[in-house]
Amino acid sequence: MQDDLFSVEDQVILVTGGSRGIGRAIVGGFAVRGAKVVICSRSIESVNAAVNELTSAGHVACGFACDVSKSDDIRNTVQQTLEKFGRIDTLVNVAGVNRRKRAETVTAEDYQFVMDTNLKGAFEMSVEVGRHMIERKAGIQINIESLNTHMPLKGVLPYAMSKFGMYGMTRGLALEWGQHGIRVNSLAPGFILTDLTEKLWSDPTMLDWNSKNAPLGRLGVPEDMVGTAVFLASKASAFMTGQTLYVDGGFSSGWSWPIPLD
Repeated sequence: MQDDLFSVEDQVILVTGGSRGIGRAIVGGFAVRGAKVVICSRSIESVNAAVNELTSAGHVACGFACDVSKSDDIRNTVQQTLEKFGRIDTLVNVAGVNRRKRAETVTAEDYQFVMDTNLKGAFEMSVEVGRHMIERKAGIQINIESLNTHMPLKGVLPYAMSKFGMYGMTRGLALEWGQHGIRVNSLAPGFILTDLTEKLWSDPTMLDWNSKNAPLGRLGVPEDMVGTAVFLASKASAFMTGQTLYVDGGFSSGWSWPIPLD
C-alpha cells in the first residue's frame, strides 16, 4: 500500500541556517524525499557547497546568502524564492547564534547579536513568509527552539531568552494564523554533536555528564532531527499547531540522581 501520510514530495521548503549542522541535515532529509529545498545562510560559499552536493545527487535545490539579522536580506530571499518556485509550502527557522558568558559580563552588543538572529530574525522571516501563506490560505512553519526553552543553562542567558521568546512566538503565530490554514510548531533539540559543538563534547567530563542524564545515553546527531521535521511538514501532523516537540534523547524527562537504586 502506498501511503502519502508522511509525504513531503514536491513541497517547496525554505530553511534558514541550512548550510551546516541541524539545518543541513533537515535540508538533506527533505531533498531525498522529493522536496524542492531552498538553503539560506550568511555564507554564500557554504550555501553553494550544499546546493552543489544536493543537485549533483539529482535533487532540486537552490540557495541564497541571507543574514536573518538583516531585514533586507529576508525580504530579498523570500522574493527570490517566490520568483523561482511560485510558492513556499514550509519554512524552517533554524538560523541561530550563541555567546557563552556570565550574565554580568554580557555586553549590549552581545545581547543584540544573539537576539537579532535568534528572535528578531526568526520573527521577521516568519512574518514575511507568513504574508504569502495567508494569501494562499495554506502553509507550515517549523521553528527550532532548544532544551533552554525547558530549562535554561548557566552561561547562555541571552540565548535562553531568545528561545523562550521563540516558544511564545510559535504559540502566538499558531493562534493568529490557524484561521488562514497555517500551522506553526517547534522542535527543541537536545545536545547535538555538530562541527560547532565538537570541541565542547570532546571534554570527557561533559560526555560523562550527558551519558548519566540522557535516558538514551548518547549525544544526538543532526540527522536525529529529520524525522520530526518531516512529520511536522506532512499531513501526518495536520491537527497539530502551537506545539513544541522535544527531540532530546529524553533529557527533559527528569534528573538522574547520583545515588544507587538497589
